[in-house]
Amino acid sequence: MLVSQILKSKATGVVTVAPGKTLREVVELLSTRRIGAVVVSSDGQQVKGIVSERDIVRELGRAGPACLDQKVETVMTRAIYGCAPGDTTDSVLETMTTRRFRHMPVMEDNLMVGFISIGDVVAARLSELQMEKDALTGMIMGN
Repeated sequence: MLVSQILKSKATGVVTVAPGKTLREVVELLSTRRIGAVVVSSDGQQVKGIVSERDIVRELGRAGPACLDQKVETVMTRAIYGCAPGDTTDSVLETMTTRRFRHMPVMEDNLMVGFISIGDVVAARLSELQMEKDALTGMIMGN
């Protein structure tokens, strides 16, 4: 399955925050939207970084609750690994597993066109495996 197919099945667009927002605002957004990460972007297309639950927990452990008043640009992950709409779920899953992150922007011509999570990729892969199983079962059963 391709990343573009995952994006088609997602109902909502990419949730972004401006670099000047505080961690407190990001925490509220993550909680309200029930998501695990947001893209830091000034225009919704150029990725400056990502702030995830892990980034926030790490900063809370380091600096305590006062960190919630910090700007996201001080905490965000800047080394971003993206994927393309034509990439396979297998390659994306391998990258996420190897690099130990759970969210990845989908990039086309250096602009963000989507955002996927490891949950999106695993669900797509499980669906693909179920279809393969059903096809093989049908062949064996003569359907």
